[in-house]
Amino acid sequence: MRDLKNLKWLGLSFLALFLDQASKLMIDYLMHLYQSIPILPFFSLTYVRNTGAAFSFLSEAGGWQRWFFAGLAMVMSVVIAIWLTRLKQHETVLAVALSLVLGGAVGNLIDRLAYGYVIDFLDVYYQNWHWPAFNIADSAITLGVGLMLLESFGLVGHKPKE
Repeated sequence: MRDLKNLKWLGLSFLALFLDQASKLMIDYLMHLYQSIPILPFFSLTYVRNTGAAFSFLSEAGGWQRWFFAGLAMVMSVVIAIWLTRLKQHETVLAVALSLVLGGAVGNLIDRLAYGYVIDFLDVYYQNWHWPAFNIADSAITLGVGLMLLESFGLVGHKPKE
């Protein structure tokens, strides 16, 4: 039987998932679609709905993308969960990274299945230039992938002693 000790990292996935879903429910309940609330000179809460992928990629594709991205998220979530069970004890940074990606992927998957779109609301901008709106799930995925890249280049984490 495989050692399931690494499933403890699912707690981090659930935290990312909870924060994501709670924030999206609050935005949906408290704001109107396309409403924007300035917070800082470069940041607003702006309620938008994304039917595509990252940066609204394929958002005008006619509907098939909902099921494609939902299926992809399901498959990747299973792959990441299995990967987590196979990590070595010293692969802490990779475990954190995978857990964040998993929590974010499931967060956006829930939106796609429940609504047919992903709720985005974090709006970063400079003057009239806006980064595409995103959410906590997107942030968790980005942070997780960033940690994976840093770990793969040996910039974070430690190697086991031989």
